[in-house]
Amino acid sequence: MLNDKIIDNRKRLDQLKSEIEASGITPGLASQATQLVFGDGNPNAEVLFIGEAPGKQEDLQGKPFVGASGRFLDEMLESIGLKRQDIYITNIVKYRPPNNRDPLPEEKRAFLPYLQEQLEIIQPKIIVTLGRHSGGCFVPDLHISKDHGKPKRLKLQFHDDKTNNFAVVVLPLYHPAAALYNGGMRQMLLDDFSQIPAILKKIKDTVSK
Repeated sequence: MLNDKIIDNRKRLDQLKSEIEASGITPGLASQATQLVFGDGNPNAEVLFIGEAPGKQEDLQGKPFVGASGRFLDEMLESIGLKRQDIYITNIVKYRPPNNRDPLPEEKRAFLPYLQEQLEIIQPKIIVTLGRHSGGCFVPDLHISKDHGKPKRLKLQFHDDKTNNFAVVVLPLYHPAAALYNGGMRQMLLDDFSQIPAILKKIKDTVSK
């Protein structure tokens, strides 16, 4: 059954990727990008990471978080006993903005329905947002300096259908790139990250009661 679900989720994600490529979304971004960077990892993941937008290496390789930030992310995953194949990772905006600028509000709005569809397919137990742009999609009044590392329980609803929702814990974190520019933030990120196993256990314990 689990294998069937993984296969089905992967097929649905592949279809969604094809839909985005065919939609002509954000033509300005698409025209200067090498390719769409859709997402990568376990299509049935309990923990899903959301970044902001692809960088240069992501644009070239077609996978999220494969540059310097990705190496630090791998290190943080290893610190809690996880690997890339255990989790799923994507970005809000799925084409690289020129010169690695921040994604614009209209670009985030354009991709948001597709991000929601990814979440609906995978239905993770924890969403870890990396950076203020992705965190703000779930916590509109987010202040990353005071809200990082503080889990928030939310109920996500899609397609204006009140019956079509699922509960999830959102954990806002600084973007791994922050530690590359400010070495003092490295331990803060590792400490915030270390909460993930306990949060996951608490969710499972609550469900089993």
